[in-house]
Amino acid sequence: MVPLLLVLLLALVLFGAGFAMKALWIVAVIVLAVWLLGFVMRSTNTGGGRGRWYRW
Repeated sequence: MVPLLLVLLLALVLFGAGFAMKALWIVAVIVLAVWLLGFVMRSTNTGGGRGRWYRW
């Protein structure tokens, strides 16, 4: 009974890790898309140069 429970626990942990990794990849792609959009759509300042679209 104990080996069966260990195998089921291992399967649950691996499934959870796989789901978390997929979710992190999706978040990374969304952040990259937002960063690229901000880079392309940044406004010009009064001197004619490009301004930063972020505050820091």
